[in-house]
Amino acid sequence: MLIMFLLLWLMTAFGLWLVTLIVPGIRAESGGDLMLAALVLGFINAFIRPLLMMLTLPLTVLSFGLFAIVLNALFLMLTSALVPGFKVEGFGNALLGALVMAFLAILAFVLLEWTMFGAMMWM
Repeated sequence: MLIMFLLLWLMTAFGLWLVTLIVPGIRAESGGDLMLAALVLGFINAFIRPLLMMLTLPLTVLSFGLFAIVLNALFLMLTSALVPGFKVEGFGNALLGALVMAFLAILAFVLLEWTMFGAMMWM
């Protein structure tokens, strides 16, 4: 259980690091700030996200799931407000960062499936 938590934390930190390289309006002042931002974002996703996803489910369904990316952008902005060394400048950069994080999560899932089973099996 602890190893899975640490692995997820490191993967989130790696994803945030890539986002800081790709999106010009998102930056971290140091590696420690990046790790703290990944930890805070993990806690937000574990505790606040399920409640907000349930409350905004009708809007998410009506937007074919795109509102979930808006929520992820808001979570990035909340992380920026809570971690002093992690900065997100504006909602547009947060939205772009959320899109990049979503793409990285899909890529990680595909790579994980590929390495665990040897080939992709889509049903």
